Amino acid sequence: MAMRLNDDLDTDGEMHEINVTPFIDVMLVLLIIFMVAAPLATVDVRVNLPASTSSPQPRPDKPVYLSIKADKQLFIGNAAVTTETLVNTLNTQTEGKKDTTIFFQADKSVDYETLMSVMDQLRQAGYLKIGLMGMETVAK
Repeated sequence: MAMRLNDDLDTDGEMHEINVTPFIDVMLVLLIIFMVAAPLATVDVRVNLPASTSSPQPRPDKPVYLSIKADKQLFIGNAAVTTETLVNTLNTQTEGKKDTTIFFQADKSVDYETLMSVMDQLRQAGYLKIGLMGMETVAK
């Protein structure tokens, strides 16, 4: 640590030199932190869905399936519904229980906007438990 004492006893003036060593130490620590954290902040996402190798979860007694076909037609179970009647049909199927898990499956050619608009309708209706379904594959 560099420090200069005031050797001149005749003048009681202040020292005009700033000790920058602590400042440099802090800057070096921050540099190391940012060097470690910078690679963690980058995201390189390649999405090619749907397939899953996870084990299937047990099904409830009366599961509610919501499906979107390639032509964007909606189905609850085997019954076709429209976007306007989706919430009312779900309320009938679940008997008004908003904590029921909705098993949601969509054709892989369905665009993301359609998928998100249906999920947004479910969220606005109060159905927050949504199980996304995919094709089961064998683990290699």
